[in-house]
Amino acid sequence: MRIEGKSTADLLKDLSNELTTLIHQEVALAKTELAEKTKKVGAGAGMFGGAAVIGLFGGGALVAAAIAGISTALSVWLSALIVGGALLLVAGLLAITGRNEVAQGTPPIPQEAIESSKEDVEWLKTQAKSARR
Repeated sequence: MRIEGKSTADLLKDLSNELTTLIHQEVALAKTELAEKTKKVGAGAGMFGGAAVIGLFGGGALVAAAIAGISTALSVWLSALIVGGALLLVAGLLAITGRNEVAQGTPPIPQEAIESSKEDVEWLKTQAKSARR
């Protein structure tokens, strides 16, 4: 079979070459797009890091303000002790809550899905045995 002077073999060869070129172009486009997105994600992550540092400084300033405020009624050392104790209490509660959450999430194995799959395998075995009879 010939189309415009080309044999089927030539047409298939052209199709293969065109397809290869198209795939290479698509891969190059994907690489370029991923590179651009990676740069944006990196910049965003850097901004989150900067926000965390600035937030930490702001939190420190608020702790100092709390100590200074309480020190108008009590001595400075007692004010610092009260604020420090309150912060340690909050940190302890967060640590306990976090530990409990992590314990519930570990090990990261989908137990229900595994049990369901085992039940499916047993059901299939039963069906296969009954089909043989």
